[in-house]
Formats: sequence, C-alpha cells, structure tokens
Amino acid sequence: MTSHKILGDKVNIYQRENSDKWQCATYLNGKNHRTSTKESSLALAKDFAEDWYLELRGQHKRGELHNEKTFKFAAQKFLDEYAIILADQRSPRWIKDHEGRIRLHLNPFFGKMPLSQVTSGSVQDYRAHRIQGIGGSKPPSRSTLHTEIVTLRQIMKTAQRHGWVAYLPDFSAPYKTSGKVVHRAWFSKAEYRQLYEATRKNKNKQQNARHKWFAEQLHDKILFMANTGIRPDEANSLEYRDVEIVEDDATGETILVIQVRGKRGVGYCKSTTGAIRPIERMIKRNQPEPTDRLFPSDHKKQFNRILEELDLKFDREGNRRTLYSLRHSYISFRLLEGADIYQIAKNCRTSVEMIEKHYAIHLKNHLDAAAINVRRKRKRDTQ
Repeated sequence: MTSHKILGDKVNIYQRENSDKWQCATYLNGKNHRTSTKESSLALAKDFAEDWYLELRGQHKRGELHNEKTFKFAAQKFLDEYAIILADQRSPRWIKDHEGRIRLHLNPFFGKMPLSQVTSGSVQDYRAHRIQGIGGSKPPSRSTLHTEIVTLRQIMKTAQRHGWVAYLPDFSAPYKTSGKVVHRAWFSKAEYRQLYEATRKNKNKQQNARHKWFAEQLHDKILFMANTGIRPDEANSLEYRDVEIVEDDATGETILVIQVRGKRGVGYCKSTTGAIRPIERMIKRNQPEPTDRLFPSDHKKQFNRILEELDLKFDREGNRRTLYSLRHSYISFRLLEGADIYQIAKNCRTSVEMIEKHYAIHLKNHLDAAAINVRRKRKRDTQ
C-alpha cells in the first residue's frame, strides 16, 4: 500500500492495492477518521485531504465533531433487531445466513469504518475486492455478491432509522448490464426415468443392512421430490406429521397434502399421485414417530455418485445438476403438461415471475398461436 504524509504527519494519504483512488486518514478527538478523496491524482488528493482535515479540526473546535458509530456496531444492532422482529416470519437458517455474510465478508471490510464513510465509492470498492478474490478466496457468483449487498443495505437502513446516518448511499452496481437468463438444470423425462431406475437397482443390490437403508431412502427421496417440487432444505426439515395422505375432491386421486416449512415460513403443497408409494414404503420401513424426520440424511454424496455413474451430472448447457434439479424437473414436467402457471407457483411457494424467468423454455404450451398470429384485414382498393 502506497502512502504519503502531509500537514506535519497529521494526515496520511494512502492508496489500496485494488483501487486507483486515494484515501486519507487522521487521528482527531480520540478517534481515527478516514474518507475517500475520490481522486486518482496524488496532487488533487493532497488538496482534498488538506481541506478535509481543516474542516474536521474546525468542527472539533466548535464542538460539532462527535464520535461516530462504526459499521460493526450497526451490523450487530441489525442482527439483534432482525432476529427478534422476524423470528416467526423467517427461518433460523435465513437469519444465520445474514450472520455468516457479516462475519466472513462485511465486517472484515467495513467493520472499523465510521458509518459516514460507507459511501457509494466504498461499496464499489467492496465489489471489486470480492470479485478479485483478494486473499486467495474464490470470487463469488453474481447471486452471492447480490445477497451480500442486500445484507449491507439492511444494515445501513438500520443505521438510518436510528439517526446514525442522514442518508443511504447508492448500492446499485455501476456499469450494470442485463443478466444472462439461465435455465435451471433439470432432468428430461427420459433422464429422470434413467435416474430412478438406477437408484432402484442400487438399493436392490445392497447386502449390508445399513447401506441398503440409505439406498432405499435415496430412491424414495428422489421420487418424493420429483412429485412434490419441494426444495431440498424443505425436504430435510419435513416430519411425518407434516404429511397427510388424502383423497383429492377435484381429481378423485390419492395425493399428499404437505405442510412445508421453509425460508418463507409455513406453506402448503399438493403432490402428484407418484409421491404416494414412496411415502408408504418409508412409513413401513421406518415405523416412525410423528415428529421423526422423513429424511434425516441429505444423501448428497450418494446422489452425486449416481449422477456421475450415469453421466448426468451436467445438462447440455453445462449446468450442474443437484438435488434441487428435482424441483426444477417437477415444475418443468407440470409446464410441459400444460398446467396453470399460477397454480404451479402457489404449489411451489414461488412467484410466476420466477417461473417465467427460469423455465421459459418450457412455456411453449402456454403460447396461443391464434392470439399471436393475428392479421388485420386490409381494406380493398375501391379506385
């Protein structure tokens, strides 16, 4: 890091490795003060730093300079409030994710900063810091970085509510272009059949009782998820008392009605008939108590091993398949069958917008050619 001293070593001007802008810092009123000069030229940065220091010293003499709250203080206040106010609206995991982003990324970068120094420029410096993978860390994905900025915005909103900052910085990403629409990895019907036939063979060939139980659970989990569309984390938290076998009045079929607890609280899901046999086998095999988990193990390693054996780990676009792909397959199958997109969104506890964005490739059955290929009749020339 390059640095220069001015005003008798009272002000330090320095430049971070990943930024061409000069920063300035001084110690006054028992506290360190820092800000960005927003200048790339050292001469202009020195002029800015001198004016900034003289203004700070004037505020100190007039008794206007108060010790500011740090970002770390505001972050802890946000976590304390968020955990209490939204305890019954967000899952504990959602709250813990905020804690993890603050502890691992936001506090190491912003923690010691006074809140007034969390500016649009420092937010952009943070983006550059994360994307460059400083310290040998892997650069985050676009969505991961977005969630970190969301947490940062929530912290600064907390600071504004308490009067610690007068206004919020601009958190939007500069030079932003439209993000590429990526269709989520799913299994075609032929690939899905190949998958569950492979897991059936896998469970039948197991001799060890413990290995056989895991193989049977995996087979039934695949069938259960592909016929309900629930998320993997929702499946892992399901208890037997959350699942009810019912006769559906609308269709006359036997289905499951599931009380789902996920990131948006409690929701409901109605399965297809294909989920009945897996749940019946699990009840017979496990003899469960009502509060027992349906899937006490996540089966990720087993599932990935079978995908690799079948050469199904990646789809034709190179997207990696996971257990989440079973949810995507459920939505895709329903769309291909011509199901109502609004009802699918309700049953999957998501929005129509999300389905249209990520599953648009399957929406051809929802396009009305008669409405699209309209031709206006031309008036005949009477002359």
